Amino acid sequence: MPVILEVENLVKKYGDYEVVKGVSFSVQEGEVFGLLGPNGAGKTTIISMATGVLAPTAGTVRIGGYDIRRDARQVKRLNGLVPQDLALYPSLSARSNLEFFGRIYGLRGRELKERVEDVLRIVALTERADKPVETFSGGMKRRVNIAAGLVHQPRLLFLDEPTVGVDPQSRNHIFESVMRLNRERGMSIIYTSHYMEEVELLCCRAAIIDQGQIIALDTIKNLIELLGGGVIHVGLPRADDATLAELSALPAVKEASLLPMPGAALAEAGSLATTLDSQPAPAGSIVQVVAEHSQQAVVNIIGYLNQRDIPLTSLEILEPNLESVFLHLTGKKLRE
Repeated sequence: MPVILEVENLVKKYGDYEVVKGVSFSVQEGEVFGLLGPNGAGKTTIISMATGVLAPTAGTVRIGGYDIRRDARQVKRLNGLVPQDLALYPSLSARSNLEFFGRIYGLRGRELKERVEDVLRIVALTERADKPVETFSGGMKRRVNIAAGLVHQPRLLFLDEPTVGVDPQSRNHIFESVMRLNRERGMSIIYTSHYMEEVELLCCRAAIIDQGQIIALDTIKNLIELLGGGVIHVGLPRADDATLAELSALPAVKEASLLPMPGAALAEAGSLATTLDSQPAPAGSIVQVVAEHSQQAVVNIIGYLNQRDIPLTSLEILEPNLESVFLHLTGKKLRE
């Protein structure tokens, strides 16, 4: 399958501060590719460089074989950008906004009218097309923003955090639009988010980004399988190297390590949490156990602690998903 986007050793510095640190990845034609990471990880900076909005300090970007710097005009026709910030004229109607953006791309007359009607259908706003955007809900404004990035029919669409602050109905409309564009029109899509469930639902592959660099890149299935049976957080009064080594050696356990900050890495979604005391856990250690089989590992861990008379202050079982993968790789939750 041909490659639509190639990113090689992309770097962005502001003075001595390196925001993006040598990022490389490629996206195939017709793929929905996720960039997953917490706020401030560098996702928006990568998107801004890949679309020509921001000049990279180093590295190259090619879209459809065209270099983002040397072939800016050809690249502009191939890609569409839907930024986090709304780029709309509030006093104009949705239709007028879209006509304005269409003209920027050189659309005129019947072609412009047909394109505007088409994208209004895609984002399910035909009935509100002639109402001023300032009267729309936040979610509806987001949908107009997406339509503006689609009006010139790009081959590659960049969606940067498109569901931030939207209502559930608009969020579902956005999901449906993304899937329809990819399934029915073969559009390639780069989808950035710090909501792991969105990336799991929409994307074929994903790159997990933290502190300006890619720490994992694979299919969603393979990323989740990194954990095998899942992750268990075990609260103990203290845990030394000997305890970690003995926990790692237990049957059904792959490895045990100490989390950097006690209690900081708790999953917000996709987890089954069992707290043994209704009061906050006392200060101590949180051991992260990567399990081959979660339930059997829990039984073995509790048996080990009982044998050594080590108190258990808390226990949390995280079922395998992208959130728990991120916790495993970084020791912190995705939305910290």
